[in-house]
Amino acid sequence: MKQVVQNYKSGELAVLDVPVPGCKPGGVLVRTVYSLISTGTELMKVSEAGMSMLGKARSRPDQVAKVVQSVAAQGVPATYRKVMGKLDSYTPLGYSLCGVVEQVGAGIDEVKVGDLVACAGNEHALHAELNWVPKNLYAPVPDGLAPQHAAFGTVGSIAMQGVRQGEPQLGEVALVIGLGLIGQLVAQLLTASGVRVVGADPDRGRCELAERLGAVACGDPSSAGVEAAVAELTGGHGVDQVYLAAGGGSNQPVELAARLCRDRGRVVDIGKCRLDLPWNAYYEKELDVRFSRSYGPGRYDPEYELDGRDYPIGYVRWTERRNLACFLDLAARGRVDVDPLVSHIAAFDDAVETYQRLKDGDLNAVAVLFRYPGHPEEAAPAPTVTVPAVRRRSSPARPVRTPVRLAFVGAGNYATSMLLPHLTGREGVELSTVVTTTALSGANAQRKFGFARATTDLDAVLGDPSIDAVFVVTRHSSHAELTRKALLADKAVFVEKPLALTQDELAGVLETVEESGNDRLQVGFNRRFSPLLQEARKQFGARTGPASLRYLINAGRLQQGSWYLRQSCEGSRFEGEGGHFIDTASWLLGADPLSVYAVASSGNEDLQIVLRYPDESTATLSYVTTGTSSFPKETLDLIASGKVLRLDDFVRASVFMDGAVGRKRWVSSRLPKAQDKGQNAELAAFVRAVRTGGPMPVPLESLVATTAATLAVRTALTGGAPVTLARPR
Repeated sequence: MKQVVQNYKSGELAVLDVPVPGCKPGGVLVRTVYSLISTGTELMKVSEAGMSMLGKARSRPDQVAKVVQSVAAQGVPATYRKVMGKLDSYTPLGYSLCGVVEQVGAGIDEVKVGDLVACAGNEHALHAELNWVPKNLYAPVPDGLAPQHAAFGTVGSIAMQGVRQGEPQLGEVALVIGLGLIGQLVAQLLTASGVRVVGADPDRGRCELAERLGAVACGDPSSAGVEAAVAELTGGHGVDQVYLAAGGGSNQPVELAARLCRDRGRVVDIGKCRLDLPWNAYYEKELDVRFSRSYGPGRYDPEYELDGRDYPIGYVRWTERRNLACFLDLAARGRVDVDPLVSHIAAFDDAVETYQRLKDGDLNAVAVLFRYPGHPEEAAPAPTVTVPAVRRRSSPARPVRTPVRLAFVGAGNYATSMLLPHLTGREGVELSTVVTTTALSGANAQRKFGFARATTDLDAVLGDPSIDAVFVVTRHSSHAELTRKALLADKAVFVEKPLALTQDELAGVLETVEESGNDRLQVGFNRRFSPLLQEARKQFGARTGPASLRYLINAGRLQQGSWYLRQSCEGSRFEGEGGHFIDTASWLLGADPLSVYAVASSGNEDLQIVLRYPDESTATLSYVTTGTSSFPKETLDLIASGKVLRLDDFVRASVFMDGAVGRKRWVSSRLPKAQDKGQNAELAAFVRAVRTGGPMPVPLESLVATTAATLAVRTALTGGAPVTLARPR
């Protein structure tokens, strides 16, 4: 494998071929995807290596002291050989990366091969193609966080530990001195904590960047602007905290901190700057000077870092690993934005040239990333998701059935509020059996809706030849498997969205269709059945040329504790209900999508999704959770051929068009109607198909295409590029 190294004696930088590290117990072997250059710490080390021996000694007086001690104990010749041997050796660079687990050591069970992890440590997160990383120095990357952003995990933890040392409180004002990489992250973390931030840095571009990312005001530390901003924000009292994120040999940062900090304020040193404290200034204000040690508690403790011994959370809330995981979570949820900090992404093979450009000042950067060979963006610039083919074998004609006997698997809120009320008392329908995991919920459903019986035995229902159709209305993670079982039992199946949570689950359902010869399947995509939308589509009429469709879904926040939040097992919120909106768009446009592109904000809760169709029509879905419930949940506009269809939350619809004799307008009603999203009409169509043996209400090919497009959103978010929905030939 290849690794970036430096000879500290000569200053030589190189990319060497070195042996692959072994995968020891208590850690994982990680193949690097992106690693981050610390433009502060690493560049300081690179610059020191290029100095003369005298310059090295002046820059590292701590090491000179060790040499003096060694001379006293071992003599000059032995010390000289020891020092020269250490200097004339290759040393590694790097300490912050994101990569893919390639091998799992003994004793590790929370990650598996193929998982994306962020890694820390100047001995374990190096600029190298492969690294062995112990348990407490890596953290899984949350869904939706791009690997190049997860590579900021270590420097984010350093910034976070500094902020924790400052103990900020809501409404306080902080001064961040030094707006390099760490300073930018400190400013964002403070802003996210409800603190108003003033920044100081001689680089105007870095000041402007910090202001774009939330700082109230930034300026040159030698100018009057910084002091004026502090005075205005604090009423002349001074800031509550100062964060020293600057480097270099100037004493200006600590002097500025004393001048602008309030009485008994806090000064936190995060960077490596000169600390000749002006005694009178610090004494008179009784300033609290604190140091921030790297990524947090556990740093430099071999039992924690190497042996994997964690600290009890009741005694040490934020260890370096918990800081790492916390920063990744904030980045995934959009509370911290690292993308604007990326000044340059270089190929790993160009590492030496990149360091030289940084050292010489040709590359003025806040953050620089190395991208490693074999990265998915290089291997697959145009991601593709295959839409599984629907293959059927001939099956006997279905006899007419009256009444149609239905079984429900699941009797939760949606089933009891949106489906069963439309089936109870419907002519030609008999509610035969309800299957639930708990006896009481089944008994309640039996009492309220008139099921003939309630049971917890699914197999007994599937084996009952008198039952014609099974409704699968359980939690999302069980939909695909229950659908397969019901199809194999030769039942017609109505499964609430989603049909599947993964491509493998979707393929498994279609394999069952082919194996059983049973394609009697309907997914609960009800909006296309809405009488209001049906009439609006009729009034809109035919179109010529491509159309543009805009669909805003004002989804709102979920209540704390909702099972929808269990994304690890129940899929993301959009994977759970996004098929509704894609199906509606495809039905209105009369085709299935060819590609999907998606971007996310607020940690993948707010999505912008663009679907492209065969006739060059596009549908843009805005799925947002940060709105207000006072605004309609769903609004849709379809624009084509001089016409506009407008739908307002399934209570009102309008069609506007230019005609030969002037403009025309159709409005469903001057007064809003009762909301009808089509569940009743969809159920009627399904029951009719089961009773007559006719085709299902929605072609299976369309259900599959919609499900594949919904699942492709995750691929598009991860890859950052449009995903082609390929159909097998």
